[in-house]
Amino acid sequence: MVQLRVLNGSRAGAAHATSRFPCTIGRSTGDDLQLAEAGVWENHLQLDLQVPAGFRLCRLGQGRASVNGTEFDEVVLHNGDVIELGAVKVQFWLAEVRQSDNRARETLVWLGLGGLVLLECALIWLLL
Repeated sequence: MVQLRVLNGSRAGAAHATSRFPCTIGRSTGDDLQLAEAGVWENHLQLDLQVPAGFRLCRLGQGRASVNGTEFDEVVLHNGDVIELGAVKVQFWLAEVRQSDNRARETLVWLGLGGLVLLECALIWLLL
């Protein structure tokens, strides 16, 4: 559902996709996205889904953080926002959508249509 892409630091280019909320970001081994850069605290940030407002990012401790250069305690994120915590920049993005497999449904629909055509042909043959 959500993708957090690390833009700089030792994990630059890494992407973390999550669909479980709340999601924590920080240095701790219990954090969902672990970052071991300078200035990143344990349980630094928490990302949560608030309906209908959107994705809410909260600062959890004493560590400093900003979104698009503006410091915050709590902020609603938008697609493409850049989160800065310590020496790391992370981009917030909606994850790619996976298409579900509809093969079984499509097969049943086509078999049903084929049966309907055969039934109509049989009725026409009986009436003539």
